[in-house]
Amino acid sequence: MEISRLIEGRASSNVISSTVDAPVREAIALLASKRIGAVPIMEGGRIVGIFSERDVIYRLADEGDACLERPIGEVMTAPAITVEKSATVLDALALMTKRRIRHLPVVDGETMCGFISIGDLVKARLDEIQHEAEAMREYIRTA
Repeated sequence: MEISRLIEGRASSNVISSTVDAPVREAIALLASKRIGAVPIMEGGRIVGIFSERDVIYRLADEGDACLERPIGEVMTAPAITVEKSATVLDALALMTKRRIRHLPVVDGETMCGFISIGDLVKARLDEIQHEAEAMREYIRTA
Protein backbone atom coordinates (compact mmCIF):
# COMPACT_ATOMS: atom_id res chain seq x y z
CA MET A 1 0.00 0.00 0.00
CA GLU A 2 1.25 3.48 -0.83
CA ILE A 3 1.42 6.23 1.76
CA SER A 4 -0.82 8.36 -0.47
CA ARG A 5 -3.62 5.86 0.11
CA LEU A 6 -2.98 5.90 3.84
CA ILE A 7 -3.39 9.69 4.07
CA GLU A 8 -6.35 9.83 1.67
CA GLY A 9 -9.11 11.90 3.17
CA ARG A 10 -6.78 13.69 5.56
CA ALA A 11 -6.48 17.37 4.74
CA SER A 12 -2.90 18.59 4.92
CA SER A 13 -4.31 21.77 6.46
CA ASN A 14 -5.32 19.65 9.47
CA VAL A 15 -1.70 18.71 10.24
CA ILE A 16 -0.74 20.30 13.54
CA SER A 17 2.55 22.15 13.12
CA SER A 18 4.61 24.94 14.62
CA THR A 19 7.12 27.52 13.46
CA VAL A 20 10.85 27.93 14.05
CA ASP A 21 10.39 31.04 16.17
CA ALA A 22 7.82 29.61 18.61
CA PRO A 23 9.23 29.05 22.11
CA VAL A 24 9.88 25.48 23.24
CA ARG A 25 7.45 25.98 26.13
CA GLU A 26 4.66 26.66 23.60
CA ALA A 27 5.54 23.55 21.57
CA ILE A 28 5.47 21.40 24.70
CA ALA A 29 2.02 22.76 25.55
CA LEU A 30 0.89 21.94 21.99
CA LEU A 31 2.18 18.35 22.23
CA ALA A 32 0.45 17.90 25.58
CA SER A 33 -2.87 19.50 24.64
CA LYS A 34 -3.17 17.53 21.39
CA ARG A 35 -1.76 14.34 22.97
CA ILE A 36 0.77 13.90 20.16
CA GLY A 37 4.44 12.97 20.13
CA ALA A 38 5.82 15.32 17.49
CA VAL A 39 5.06 18.27 15.24
CA PRO A 40 6.56 19.31 11.93
CA ILE A 41 8.26 22.70 12.07
CA MET A 42 7.47 25.01 9.18
CA GLU A 43 9.19 28.09 7.79
CA GLY A 44 8.01 29.90 4.70
CA GLY A 45 5.58 27.10 3.84
CA ARG A 46 8.33 24.45 3.88
CA ILE A 47 9.11 21.80 6.44
CA VAL A 48 12.47 22.51 8.05
CA GLY A 49 12.48 20.16 11.03
CA ILE A 50 10.59 18.07 13.55
CA PHE A 51 10.09 18.79 17.23
CA SER A 52 9.38 15.70 19.31
CA GLU A 53 9.17 14.47 22.88
CA ARG A 54 12.75 13.26 22.51
CA ASP A 55 13.94 16.77 21.69
CA VAL A 56 12.34 17.99 24.92
CA ILE A 57 13.98 15.27 27.01
CA TYR A 58 17.44 15.75 25.49
CA ARG A 59 17.35 19.53 25.94
CA LEU A 60 16.04 19.38 29.47
CA ALA A 61 18.78 16.90 30.37
CA ASP A 62 21.46 19.13 28.81
CA GLU A 63 20.23 22.61 29.73
CA GLY A 64 17.53 22.33 32.36
CA ASP A 65 14.48 24.55 32.16
CA ALA A 66 16.44 27.34 30.45
CA CYS A 67 15.69 25.62 27.15
CA LEU A 68 11.97 26.32 27.56
CA GLU A 69 12.31 29.91 26.36
CA ARG A 70 14.51 29.10 23.37
CA PRO A 71 12.97 29.12 19.88
CA ILE A 72 12.08 25.70 18.49
CA GLY A 73 14.38 26.35 15.55
CA GLU A 74 17.35 26.08 17.92
CA VAL A 75 16.35 22.75 19.45
CA MET A 76 14.41 20.85 16.77
CA THR A 77 15.73 17.89 14.84
CA ALA A 78 16.78 19.16 11.43
CA PRO A 79 16.67 18.59 8.61
CA ALA A 80 13.39 16.71 8.70
CA ILE A 81 13.49 13.14 7.47
CA THR A 82 10.56 12.85 5.08
CA VAL A 83 8.84 10.24 2.95
CA GLU A 84 7.34 10.74 -0.50
CA LYS A 85 3.64 10.04 -0.74
CA SER A 86 4.41 7.46 -3.45
CA ALA A 87 6.46 5.35 -1.00
CA THR A 88 4.99 2.13 0.36
CA VAL A 89 4.07 1.48 3.97
CA LEU A 90 6.92 -1.04 4.17
CA ASP A 91 9.38 1.55 2.79
CA ALA A 92 8.28 4.03 5.44
CA LEU A 93 8.52 1.42 8.22
CA ALA A 94 12.03 0.51 7.07
CA LEU A 95 13.05 4.18 7.07
CA MET A 96 11.66 4.70 10.56
CA THR A 97 13.44 1.60 11.83
CA LYS A 98 16.75 2.55 10.22
CA ARG A 99 16.66 6.16 11.46
CA ARG A 100 15.08 5.27 14.85
CA ILE A 101 12.22 7.75 14.49
CA ARG A 102 8.48 7.52 15.07
CA HIS A 103 7.06 10.30 12.89
CA LEU A 104 7.42 11.22 9.21
CA PRO A 105 6.22 14.20 7.25
CA VAL A 106 4.74 13.04 3.95
CA VAL A 107 5.84 15.17 1.02
CA ASP A 108 4.92 15.60 -2.61
CA GLY A 109 8.08 17.16 -3.98
CA GLU A 110 8.74 20.13 -1.68
CA THR A 111 5.19 20.35 -0.31
CA MET A 112 4.15 18.63 2.92
CA CYS A 113 0.87 16.81 2.33
CA GLY A 114 0.58 14.77 5.52
CA PHE A 115 2.19 13.56 8.73
CA ILE A 116 2.26 9.92 9.79
CA SER A 117 3.33 8.02 12.87
CA ILE A 118 4.65 4.54 13.29
CA GLY A 119 1.25 3.69 14.78
CA ASP A 120 -0.45 4.67 11.50
CA LEU A 121 1.90 2.41 9.57
CA VAL A 122 1.60 -0.57 11.90
CA LYS A 123 -2.20 -0.31 11.81
CA ALA A 124 -2.18 -0.16 7.99
CA ARG A 125 0.11 -3.17 7.79
CA LEU A 126 -1.99 -5.18 10.26
CA ASP A 127 -5.13 -4.34 8.27
CA GLU A 128 -3.40 -5.55 5.10
CA ILE A 129 -2.33 -8.81 6.73
CA GLN A 130 -5.81 -9.38 8.13
CA HIS A 131 -7.37 -8.77 4.70
CA GLU A 132 -4.90 -11.19 3.04
CA ALA A 133 -5.59 -13.86 5.68
CA GLU A 134 -9.34 -13.48 5.19
CA ALA A 135 -8.93 -13.79 1.41
CA MET A 136 -6.84 -16.93 1.92
CA ARG A 137 -9.45 -18.44 4.26
CA GLU A 138 -12.19 -17.68 1.75
CA TYR A 139 -10.15 -19.21 -1.09
CA ILE A 140 -9.56 -22.39 0.94
CA ARG A 141 -13.22 -22.56 1.98
CA THR A 142 -14.48 -22.35 -1.61
CA ALA A 143 -11.81 -24.54 -3.22
